[in-house]
Amino acid sequence: MGYLRRRLVTAALTANALRPLPGFRAGLFAFVPGWLAGELAPHLLAATAVDTGVALARRRATWPGLALAAGTVAGLGYLIDQSRRVETVVSTVLTEGLGSGYYERLDPAPPPDLPTAWQTLVNPFRPDEAGVRVDRDLRYSDAGARGLLDVYRPAGVELADAPVLLQIHGGGWILGRKDEQGVPLMRHMARRGWVVVAINYRLAPRDYFPAQIIDVKRAIAWIKEHIAEYGGDPGYLAITGGSAGGQLTALAALTPGDPAYQPGFEDADTSVQVAVPHYGVYDLAASTGLHSAEQLRDDYFARRVAGVGWAEDPALFEAASPILRITPDAPDFFVIHGLRDTMVPVEQARLFVERLRAVSRRTVVYAELPGAQHAFDIFPSIRSVQVVRAIDHYLTWHHATRADRAGARA
Repeated sequence: MGYLRRRLVTAALTANALRPLPGFRAGLFAFVPGWLAGELAPHLLAATAVDTGVALARRRATWPGLALAAGTVAGLGYLIDQSRRVETVVSTVLTEGLGSGYYERLDPAPPPDLPTAWQTLVNPFRPDEAGVRVDRDLRYSDAGARGLLDVYRPAGVELADAPVLLQIHGGGWILGRKDEQGVPLMRHMARRGWVVVAINYRLAPRDYFPAQIIDVKRAIAWIKEHIAEYGGDPGYLAITGGSAGGQLTALAALTPGDPAYQPGFEDADTSVQVAVPHYGVYDLAASTGLHSAEQLRDDYFARRVAGVGWAEDPALFEAASPILRITPDAPDFFVIHGLRDTMVPVEQARLFVERLRAVSRRTVVYAELPGAQHAFDIFPSIRSVQVVRAIDHYLTWHHATRADRAGARA
């Protein structure tokens, strides 16, 4: 492939990250290249500069190619600036949502700067395992490999009554594993003294919905019963996840003790104290009237996940929609979504947060990330590092002030 063609490819990737193709089906194809170009913008910029320098030295560069390279560098620079602006965005929403003095309440206090090895950003696909112990493949259900979980803890530290975070992977309810999503957050929170649990769950179409939320509930029940053996506090559980994991996170948080989702363990405590869903699906019944929600419901969820159409069983879709399960007793929420998400357009998150704020008596913080596509937290990047920092601050504040909020409610 010649220099001009390489520049055409990079320019197309950059343009798609800046302005993804609209529409449900086009958005599916725009997602992966847009996500990678957005999170790996520094790498693409460096590659463009090196390739152009080599082409100039070998006299293989053409004026059209150089023009494309210049435009690509400008676009990638803008993407990098958007990633850097996430720090200001999340700081602002935390201050607005929690109060200007929230940072002084963080206990233990976070380091002034989030320690991130530069080699991690240079090679984000190399896992940073330092300082973390992982107990793998513990069984919480009888669903074979889909009934296993991992427990992350700080290495070399004996914990007692440590706060617990449950991570729910995404993958459209049809694929994914417990060690594929949210790994930067899980390892960071473990280093900060949390016990973090990541689960597999049954997948469609082998097991249609609601098998997935039932497994999440079963995992919560397992945590309440067994997490003290790993130094965790069964009385304090936060839950997080992205995409399908965001839907499961929100739904689990909003339906504690729902017997329909707890067959055979109806009496188990499945409550959580706080939820942090990322780029989640909140309206599977298309109750908001969003065209994108209708397409997701009819063209994907009904066919591949539920195994039944909306007209045949509307109650299933309504019960699965977090936006329709909000009550005044909903736990605290920190909702995060990308402005350029083509898989789950940002309007779903906005309407979900609007409904939460109208009904719930608890805190609701919402961060809308400029330039962010779906799945921005899969590997370390300029953006995901700032998101991890924000979640750390929020959860540390939430855990440190839980007694104050309990007293206020009483």
